[in-house]
Amino acid sequence: MLESMPNPNSVPSLNYFDLLQIALAEARTSLSEGGIPIGAAIFNRQGELISSGHNRRVQQNDPSIHGETDAFRRAGRQISYRNLIMVTTLAPCWYCSGLVRQFGFRTVVVGESQNFSGGIDWLRSTGVEVIDLALPDCITLLTDYIRENPAVWNEDIGEPAPETH
Repeated sequence: MLESMPNPNSVPSLNYFDLLQIALAEARTSLSEGGIPIGAAIFNRQGELISSGHNRRVQQNDPSIHGETDAFRRAGRQISYRNLIMVTTLAPCWYCSGLVRQFGFRTVVVGESQNFSGGIDWLRSTGVEVIDLALPDCITLLTDYIRENPAVWNEDIGEPAPETH
């Protein structure tokens, strides 16, 4: 019987739930600023924080500032991104999934994909390890936001505003 080979992208010694707490704090900061509660953080393979950020689309009136792009910009220039881990409270959208692929991140930790699955299936198909923690705190934070702000949410994911009756 063949044993399964370990995923070379995995970092089994890291506690992904602990890493996600940084991104979750960023999401809560965004919400406190009146923005969309999505946060992200970038770590090295030893679990050291490189940068963090949050969705600032509403606060800065800039559609390009998603949680992942904010953390990416704050990380500054890196020699390589292959050994860095992108941690985000929500499955990355197509825009942010493209960033992950373009710069060669091999591991993405997702707080949840229930509210929005984004490009995680595509990322997996390209060899990126996507770890979906399905954290209830992340699910509830965004579920509540979407219910209270459907038009802003739809704008964020590129969908038409919901019809009102």
